[in-house]
Amino acid sequence: MTTLLHLQLAADEKKSAGVSDWGGYLLWVGIFAVLILGVYALMWRAWKKRGARQAALPAPATVPAGAPADPGTPLLPELSGRYFGSTTAGQWLDRIVAHGLGTRSAADLTLTEKGLRVDRPAAAGFYIPAADLVGARFEKAVAGKVLPEGGLLVVTWKLGDTELDSGFRGDHAAEHDAWVDAVNRLVAGDVPTPTGTNKEGTAQ
Repeated sequence: MTTLLHLQLAADEKKSAGVSDWGGYLLWVGIFAVLILGVYALMWRAWKKRGARQAALPAPATVPAGAPADPGTPLLPELSGRYFGSTTAGQWLDRIVAHGLGTRSAADLTLTEKGLRVDRPAAAGFYIPAADLVGARFEKAVAGKVLPEGGLLVVTWKLGDTELDSGFRGDHAAEHDAWVDAVNRLVAGDVPTPTGTNKEGTAQ
């Protein structure tokens, strides 16, 4: 009888411990949830403040409204990949968030003798006239995104009086070489001979 009583008491203690453990578990879950929400709230506030500080930055030309009616002849096959964001030129952590330029998304790039068109399915596209292009190069980091050495195609361009670096990565990084060469030649006034196909697939 004594043994049965001890077993019953032990079982009751285990049940009580289980209830206590669940209470502690839920408490910690609640604490972590509050912490995570707090971090996101701080990030959102920082994003909004950064956007307010950059309000004087002019809006880029939008696509298709701000692109020329005659877009020109594509100099390269369209580059499909990712847009990782824009920063003040030479400052890879100084992210530009105004006018939607801070939104990372898929992107399709088209380069013609008239400029660079950036189409973004998940965000507003933008257009950079050829006269505003400054150059292109390989980088490993932009807007807080770090990739292997040379993994990013960075295009430097002027938006009003401010020079920006915009980072892209093509689905096929081997295409970056041709893009760096073509952008730099266009900036230098040596317009490359069109190669490949345009967006409609017409041979060049």
